[in-house]
Amino acid sequence: MGRKDARRVKNINGMEQLMLDIKPSRADSDVFLKQDYDVTKLVNFVDKAKKEGKEYTYFHAFVTAIAKTIYNRPKLNRFIANRHVYEHNDVVISFVAKVSFEDQAEEVMLLIPIEVDDNIESICEKIKTKVKNIREKKVEKEGANSAIDTLGKLPNIIRVPLVGLLKWMDKKGILPASLMKDNLYYSSTIVTDIGTFGCSAIYHNITDFGACSSILAIGEIRDKEILEKGKSKKIKAVDLGLNFDERIADGFYLIKSAKLLEYFFDNPETLEEPVSKQYKLDK
Repeated sequence: MGRKDARRVKNINGMEQLMLDIKPSRADSDVFLKQDYDVTKLVNFVDKAKKEGKEYTYFHAFVTAIAKTIYNRPKLNRFIANRHVYEHNDVVISFVAKVSFEDQAEEVMLLIPIEVDDNIESICEKIKTKVKNIREKKVEKEGANSAIDTLGKLPNIIRVPLVGLLKWMDKKGILPASLMKDNLYYSSTIVTDIGTFGCSAIYHNITDFGACSSILAIGEIRDKEILEKGKSKKIKAVDLGLNFDERIADGFYLIKSAKLLEYFFDNPETLEEPVSKQYKLDK
């Protein structure tokens, strides 16, 4: 039975298939990468855009760079389900937004579909609109956001077996579309911006539920002093913490993807180009 959210990848080699048999669980196949990036040019790009009246934020810039990387490195948009490799039909980046900045404030899952001709301007508008609608309660919660409120209030005797059934349906790829809607575990990647709260990047766990193979945590942008050609230099730096299912791509592929992300940080003007534009680095 085919999936409605993805297409199966069939041209995988023997080693890749055996990895699915040896490590059938996503949570047991995760690798961690923490990378420190120079984002001086990215910060300058966003600050300049703000002075020109644009409402870009660093988060908008990060999401756009991540989307461009996924479009250029399609294996990042894959996931494993029932010992088969699948590729998402679309590129979707998800995150959790708090309705207000209070300890007890409700959290809502938001999914941002990234189209081939999107750029930082359109992605900025998509994110702003979604967050504003939630915080001003202009839209009712739907899909998984709504289901969570109902399921979470059921007594254990009903909720536990029901959740077990949903997990089985998820594994078989037959989870109802209504429960996949607004469900961050059905996105290409989950992004969490903990730098907003003054924290450095963390490694966030991934889960066997759903179809998401990676979670990227963005740390605080900070001042950093480095040595360049024997001279001290101050830069803006950020650390990114990535938790990644190694079964969808090997380490070499992941490192090259990280290098491409660095290229977008070093050349932020590329964020104004369509996310699907292809780039080929020399190294």
